[in-house]
Amino acid sequence: MAGEVIAAGEDVNQWKTGDRVCSNFSPGHLHGDPDEASTATSLGGQAPGVLTEYRTFPAQALVRIPDHLSYAQASTLPCAAVTAYNALYGSRPVKAGDYVLVLGTGGVSIFGLQLAVASGATVIATSSSDEKLKVAAKLGAKYLINYKKTPDWDKEVKKFTNGVGVDHIIEVGGGTLPKSLNALRMGGHIHIIGIVSNDSSGVDLVLPMIGKAANLRGIHIGSVAQFKDLNRLLEANPEKTAPVIDKIFSFENAIDAYDHLVSQIHVGKVVIQVAKD
Repeated sequence: MAGEVIAAGEDVNQWKTGDRVCSNFSPGHLHGDPDEASTATSLGGQAPGVLTEYRTFPAQALVRIPDHLSYAQASTLPCAAVTAYNALYGSRPVKAGDYVLVLGTGGVSIFGLQLAVASGATVIATSSSDEKLKVAAKLGAKYLINYKKTPDWDKEVKKFTNGVGVDHIIEVGGGTLPKSLNALRMGGHIHIIGIVSNDSSGVDLVLPMIGKAANLRGIHIGSVAQFKDLNRLLEANPEKTAPVIDKIFSFENAIDAYDHLVSQIHVGKVVIQVAKD
């Protein structure tokens, strides 16, 4: 969500009419780890969403939109960008020289690619589409793998890293976890974002996890504090981190936007512009 403040409560002193703001995905998640109470405030999940022209938010849940971003660009930040930031900086921060593997070219994966590149990491990107991989290359991915043409993409990742494996993996597949573990270096980090595929291999993951001393971390979006840190990174690297928007739909065509998202033909984010201005 991104929008303009049109009114503020009498006790609110950090925001004023006309301010450009985003709300955190979970307004109650201010800092630290999530808990049941903060999760209950998740917009569009346990709490009402933001497909509306007007809405109230707790003042402490808002963050300032970086000056160089439009409302459409800023609207992509609260979910996908904060999730990618939490993955790469929340536990063991990515650093220059690290290898980062991003699976797919959806919103979180693309932001993960951009943030990793901005941090000086070497990015390996996978996709089922050569056209999508061309976009990943333009964004700074050094190595590209079409997993339909290269089903054993984990072995290809090991080749790119001289047999060592990657430091970080943005894992969005779920069913790809066995291959991700194989592509990981010892002591590396797998950031589990979602489940868009099923694993039918029957592989026992316990021994590989122990053998790799792997760190698996479920990512639950992120906090207001992380959102503010993300914005500082975006402002420091505006060109490398410009949000990738596949298509913008009007509010009247919101159903078409969801259909476009489900089709998985997009790269990056799909935006619904609620207000005319």
